[in-house]
Amino acid sequence: MAKGSSGLGLNGLLDKGSHLKGELHFEETFKVSGKITGSVVSSTGTLEIYEPGEIDGEVQVHLALISGTVKGSIRASERVEIASTGRVFADIHTPSLILREGAFFEGHCSMKNASQDSNDAAKVARMPMAQTRNR
Repeated sequence: MAKGSSGLGLNGLLDKGSHLKGELHFEETFKVSGKITGSVVSSTGTLEIYEPGEIDGEVQVHLALISGTVKGSIRASERVEIASTGRVFADIHTPSLILREGAFFEGHCSMKNASQDSNDAAKVARMPMAQTRNR
């Protein structure tokens, strides 16, 4: 079985030139270089989005590693990492957000650890357009 960068087994790959519309579910690691319009769901898996890969819709995963583009919303139970080539136009809900130098993020980020009481107010990070990198 092929191994993803997270060390887990690779469940699939949507390569450049491919377009999936609908709902994708996977368990371990899924790599995207094509385009997904719809939703991507995995409670335990790692989603890796490479250039020129694009997701337009809802993402709910354990870990999201983004070098391509995401438009919509992202929920990650562990963390979201946006690489220097990554472009995210989405609201993010995750306990940990990593933005590499050169990354582009437009949206809101709500950060709350799973161990925090549900009545605690979530920390909200807002990044105005003036502070983001030009596309």
